[in-house]
Amino acid sequence: MHPIRKQRLQLVILLVVASTVVVGLIAYMLGQNANYFYTPAQIASGEAPKGVYIRAGGMVIDGSVERSAESLAVQFEVSDGISNLLVQYSGILPDLFAEGEAAIASGVLDENQVLQATEVLAKHDEKYTPPEVADAMNQAYKLKQESAQ
Repeated sequence: MHPIRKQRLQLVILLVVASTVVVGLIAYMLGQNANYFYTPAQIASGEAPKGVYIRAGGMVIDGSVERSAESLAVQFEVSDGISNLLVQYSGILPDLFAEGEAAIASGVLDENQVLQATEVLAKHDEKYTPPEVADAMNQAYKLKQESAQ
């Protein structure tokens, strides 16, 4: 093989290998940073993975918020109308967080089906419900209507 062709072939092979590595790293990083949303019913049925960072949400159940007297720890339950999910969080809750309102918690699901949250988001005005929570609540309502008939 001619030396110039050999050099060009090596360059092409190097570019193909380098681009494959870059695409692989990008795909890996995107997979690691993905946040998947699950409803309390999906978590109760076992669809949500344990030990993986997820988002879960629903309506905060009235009377379920329990605050620790000596720390910022708080636990509360969210519901999608079918199942409830216990959320434990340590930190300052958003100002608009309230019982009976929509909330989304991000964190890791432990082996006891409790979401150990690192972040809690609340709606930003009285007319807005996060789209994921609204969709989950609508699906739960439809399922209840179908099962009642």
